[in-house]
Amino acid sequence: MSLDILPIVATLRRHRLTATLLVLQIALTCAIVCNAVFVIGDRLAWMTTPSGIAEDQLMRITVSDIGPRKDIHARVEADLAAIRGIPGVEAVTVGNSLPFGGNAWNSGLKLDRSQRSSSVDVATFYGESLAETLGSRLLAGRMFHPDEYRWVDDLVAEKATSSHVGIVTNDLARRLFPDKSALGEEILVGGEPVRIVGVLERLPAASGKAREDVNDTVLMPWRMIPAYGGGYFVRARKGETARVLKDAVAALKGVNPRRVVVEARPYTEIRGRFFAADRAMAVLLSSVSVALLAVTALGIVGLASFWVGQRRRQIGVRRALGASRADILHYFQTENFLLASMGIVLGMVLAYGINALLMKQYELPRLPLAYLPVGATVLWLLGQVAVLAPALRAASVPPVEATRG
Repeated sequence: MSLDILPIVATLRRHRLTATLLVLQIALTCAIVCNAVFVIGDRLAWMTTPSGIAEDQLMRITVSDIGPRKDIHARVEADLAAIRGIPGVEAVTVGNSLPFGGNAWNSGLKLDRSQRSSSVDVATFYGESLAETLGSRLLAGRMFHPDEYRWVDDLVAEKATSSHVGIVTNDLARRLFPDKSALGEEILVGGEPVRIVGVLERLPAASGKAREDVNDTVLMPWRMIPAYGGGYFVRARKGETARVLKDAVAALKGVNPRRVVVEARPYTEIRGRFFAADRAMAVLLSSVSVALLAVTALGIVGLASFWVGQRRRQIGVRRALGASRADILHYFQTENFLLASMGIVLGMVLAYGINALLMKQYELPRLPLAYLPVGATVLWLLGQVAVLAPALRAASVPPVEATRG
């Protein structure tokens, strides 16, 4: 190989412009593909964030009632009773938010009454037996007792007082109390003192939270009503979600034929809508990466074919002097390896430059070093595969070409 490098370098110097253009193309492809693959992996990791709930069994139905709203608590109880009577329904409640559901309720959380600003912003979840209905797992403490629940409209109208208890997620408990158990500790949520009685494994926010604090959530013992933005959350037996959703809508219309069903969706569809933009970006970046790799491969094929055509006499001379077909094939492969290596080195520098720009503009994490050798290997293999056909044509040039003018 060392014997081939000097004539290869000399040849590339004579074709400086075309060689430089190919190196730049490989460098740009390396930089963009490394960052694109990194962003795709980042989006896929975000899209597969676990929710900790029984996703394939849940559904949400939101309604809008027409006419006077008297006896609103009795009407909610009647609706819940009608849905519970449907075969296949395991649990139902009225809640304010679903993880990744897009209807976020947030509040500031303080650890001390003397604090002037919040320690952290948390997502708040309300609904009677909401954690049990969603299928969230309790890690420590207990769920709420029946006598701790209050109707949300009574709390707003100050007809009732809060029970001052709450359940937090494990991530939030560890963030607030890293050196001790959160159970029994008092926090202030929206200015209201709340004693922590339970810790859930996880309960991601509906929206509006960064990835690292998406599980900073607090569950409060409030009974929600549709008039305050609540929706009916239903958990069905496995495999019966579609039928139960249809029957639940019919049951709600049966209780009040004048009401309007605003939304009736299985949770899998709700979650899919939440991550639609991330999925679209992943598909777009994948398409761009494939297109760039294809264009780069075509560029290598085109340039190598052009050079083979120009060097037929040179190749014939080498064959006449004793070079075998394998030597000619090896020559073009070595030449491509050198060009690809120069492009990859430059591409790695560009990759970190683009990543620094993305970190500044879109708050993306730093590009891990592991992506660079993977990208380099892909481009080296791509170059060797792309140059193979022109190199084989060069290897088939007979020695008699050396005698042609």
